[in-house]
Amino acid sequence: MRLGIIGLPSAGKTTLFNALTGGRLPTGEAHAPGRVEVHTAVADVPDERVGALSDVFRPRKTIHAKVTYADIGGLSAAAGAEGLPGALLNHLGQMDGFVHVVRAFEDPAIPHPLESVDPARDVAAMESEFLLNDMLAVERRLARLAEERQKVMRERAIIDREAALFERLQQVLNGSQPLRALTLDPDEDRLLSGFGLLTRRPMLIVVNLAEGGSLPPLAAPGPKVQVLPLQGKLEMEIAQMPADEAVEFLRGYGIAEPGARAVLQASYDLLGLHSFFTVGEDEVRAWTLRRGATALEAADAIHSDLARGFIRAEVIPWKELLALGGLNQARTEGKLRAEGKEYVVKDGDIVHIKFNV
Repeated sequence: MRLGIIGLPSAGKTTLFNALTGGRLPTGEAHAPGRVEVHTAVADVPDERVGALSDVFRPRKTIHAKVTYADIGGLSAAAGAEGLPGALLNHLGQMDGFVHVVRAFEDPAIPHPLESVDPARDVAAMESEFLLNDMLAVERRLARLAEERQKVMRERAIIDREAALFERLQQVLNGSQPLRALTLDPDEDRLLSGFGLLTRRPMLIVVNLAEGGSLPPLAAPGPKVQVLPLQGKLEMEIAQMPADEAVEFLRGYGIAEPGARAVLQASYDLLGLHSFFTVGEDEVRAWTLRRGATALEAADAIHSDLARGFIRAEVIPWKELLALGGLNQARTEGKLRAEGKEYVVKDGDIVHIKFNV
């Protein structure tokens, strides 16, 4: 799961990247025009359930679910007039979703590239740029499909189905609506996966506030879009502190937990994902799974051999397992449910796969 951190220059992309990953990349540096620079790091998804399960099993290893963030520099304030450069598009097309950092702080030492701070304008500008990119991509594909019809390069019925889908996309985009607002069936979703259409990706808008700042007015988010406020500079400082100092700092300011935790959790939720767990003395681990996925898919997430030799899944909700005190107690009391391949795994399920290969 990869999320691209994007935004205009001086919005605070690297500040957020550091806050989420504990990185120490330099911030506030200007990049050469047209230069695309990408930094990647992996962050744990905060989940108190993992700690609670580890307290019971005391495993040798405790592993959280992960999110990969890519800090993508290279978007110009003039992108709307010039279009997105190919190198930048290549990186954007590899992302599963985006975290759009929008500046809402004033700082005379760091001028805004558009000469004024206006979060609503910056949000709209990014969406317009992505819409334009997708419109051009859809038009190119429809032209290519028209050529295929004339040259009989594939079965006519296959070409017609694809053309009908792209005509639907074109209609949505011509109405200035992002493609994430469109409901697609699984076959259509798979067909579009290789086209790098940017407005299909879910978007988390992080409004970068000054310390003590409040969320400015923004238009209501559309489907698969969330908005979160964050005091980016403060959060970066907290993330870079030793753990004990960070706890004291938060306590001193009366802060329950770092705001970056909310961004991490929202990133995970944004992509329609949740966690199931495997537990034992060797390891307690949170595994990432799409919502609605089956026990067979959960087995495959752990290891392909488990899916290949799947017999059944033993399942129990995490809270029920904690109340019982462990797997042995749950098994003794008959609380482990036997489920087949088609069982839809719930968020927080403990899953033990029985298999034979």
